[in-house]
Amino acid sequence: MAMKLVGRERRKLRIRKKVNGTTERPRLSVFRSARHIYAQVIDDSTGCTLVHASTLSKDLQAGADAPKVKKSEQAKRVGALVAKMCLSKKIEHVVFDRNGYKYHGRISALAQAARAAGLKF
Repeated sequence: MAMKLVGRERRKLRIRKKVNGTTERPRLSVFRSARHIYAQVIDDSTGCTLVHASTLSKDLQAGADAPKVKKSEQAKRVGALVAKMCLSKKIEHVVFDRNGYKYHGRISALAQAARAAGLKF
């Protein structure tokens, strides 16, 4: 028997029908858990992850104030880090995949920080 998809899973599938990453414009996918936020840039034509960053990345954990920072500020740092890593690999244009989450709060903070750091989407 088929399982009934509800909530975020339905929105995720509806978005993924339209959003697809190519070699020229890979997909910037975001996952949000209760504590952390993860972002990865994926080339869907080959199925490879090109760049990934999260709040667990060593670059972001190195600071002494890392555990005291608010979640939206952590999302901004992840967005800036993933944009910096993309630009170092000559990836300038991406397609944003919010993965079924509302474009609100941490998701929008990550996207705006990535745009501010030079990523175009």
